[in-house]
Amino acid sequence: MISLSLLLLAQIQFTPVTTPPAFTLNHNPTADKHMIETMPGGIAVFDFNNDGRPDIFFTNGASLPDLKTKHPNRLYRNDGNWRFTDVTSAANLAGQGYSMGAAAADFDNDGHIDLFVAGLYSNHLYRNLGNGKFEELTSTGILSNEWSVAAGWFDYDNDGKLDLLVTNYGRIDLANPRFCGDQAKGLRVYCHPRYYDPRPNQLYRNLGNGKFEDATKSSGLDKHLGRGMSIAFADYDSDGKLDAFITNDNLPNFLFHNLGNGKFKEVALLSGVALLDNGKPIASMGTDFRDYDNDGKPDIVLTALTGETFPLFRNAGKGQFTDHTARSQLARLTNRYAGWGIGLVDFDNDGHKDLFTANSHVNDIVEKFEAATYKQANTIFRNTGKGQFEETRSGLETIRQAHRGAAFADFDNDGKIDIVVTALGEKAELWRNASTDKNNYLDIKLIGGKSNRDAIGAVITIATQTNQMTTSVSYATSIHTPVHFGLGDATTIDKMEIKWPSGQRQTLTNLTPNQTLKISEP
Repeated sequence: MISLSLLLLAQIQFTPVTTPPAFTLNHNPTADKHMIETMPGGIAVFDFNNDGRPDIFFTNGASLPDLKTKHPNRLYRNDGNWRFTDVTSAANLAGQGYSMGAAAADFDNDGHIDLFVAGLYSNHLYRNLGNGKFEELTSTGILSNEWSVAAGWFDYDNDGKLDLLVTNYGRIDLANPRFCGDQAKGLRVYCHPRYYDPRPNQLYRNLGNGKFEDATKSSGLDKHLGRGMSIAFADYDSDGKLDAFITNDNLPNFLFHNLGNGKFKEVALLSGVALLDNGKPIASMGTDFRDYDNDGKPDIVLTALTGETFPLFRNAGKGQFTDHTARSQLARLTNRYAGWGIGLVDFDNDGHKDLFTANSHVNDIVEKFEAATYKQANTIFRNTGKGQFEETRSGLETIRQAHRGAAFADFDNDGKIDIVVTALGEKAELWRNASTDKNNYLDIKLIGGKSNRDAIGAVITIATQTNQMTTSVSYATSIHTPVHFGLGDATTIDKMEIKWPSGQRQTLTNLTPNQTLKISEP
């Protein structure tokens, strides 16, 4: 009998892996302080060779201002036992230009996870050929005419083919950079976002055969200008259609409600997620869109700058959210941090999703003119199960760097979720989950329908817990792994319910914990 009310309290602990992928994030800082220098670091974690182990892809920068490929993107194969091999060249994923974010999904329904890479006027779609190699597709219909930061896959029209939503930041002039700071004192800083004209995000409808149709205008997204940073999807109103939340830098956030007729309605202000209760826009960075309080409704959490807190919007139902940043204790706990990557993950398997944030300020000389710190340690806020979080000393506080992207996966298949993080100018950090709990877990790998469609959008419920299949999370990051549930001391799962993207519902009973369960849509 499963009992998620009788949970084992555990201490969340992480230890740095001594054999991480040999990747350094080269952001190529210059004296001109181009804003893009402080914003790269996206990651994609996915099993590209179908061997059951999650692999890691890192985006990388390029020289400035010419954008010549100086530091390739990197793909590392997970060989087990915390060993990773650089297979970038063999896989044909070195890429070109200044890359920012990545999005992994099986867009062509062939059983192999593909990859989209977003960058500065340089977007690229790679098809996984299933033999360890990727083929870059050309003439796809996907444009490279914007400063794209992140992207996400979702089936917005429920036709069985994954569509692509790309977030765009603003116009940047690399040839004539604006001077921001104090010239008299010789202090030059990265300019405020207000100097970058906001742009619309772009929606591409999957037509099949590697072809996409620009649906930005027909969907209504072209009317909404922002400085898009990250994206997350969920069916927040349970109408069977995936909606999109996009963080905007120093502008109100977007919540695009899927109307089901190929169009979206921007409802962030009406729904309560555009701004905090004080009515001021913040430097919204990374985001996650999951049920943190086990009430069956997906909530929204995001990172921001020092003094702005990391907002938490609780889903109150009927299309409304309430600002729970203070009530969850996150206002008090996060006020001194500046955050980028973020994720709601059950690190101690107690049945409640904890919160991880990758931290660092934007400006590298902030300490000269503000009471703030540039390089910061990452943080974990443990979910108490009572609608609140508490900061925990997890071992992450031992390393302070300019952290950016963060991804979460069980890299050693021990049932505990580990962490990989990028940092500007530094080697990637890989953290092993060394928590001492004895709690149980279940990982669910979903295989969709007769067409072998990617199961993005599926919602899984176990007792009071709800989680979803999505690959869009954190900052400019994508994670295509089994859906994870912590089970506390439960030794049997009485019932698990799956709502597939097709709308079909499936119920399984009497399941055994501590395994990766592969489930195909009936």
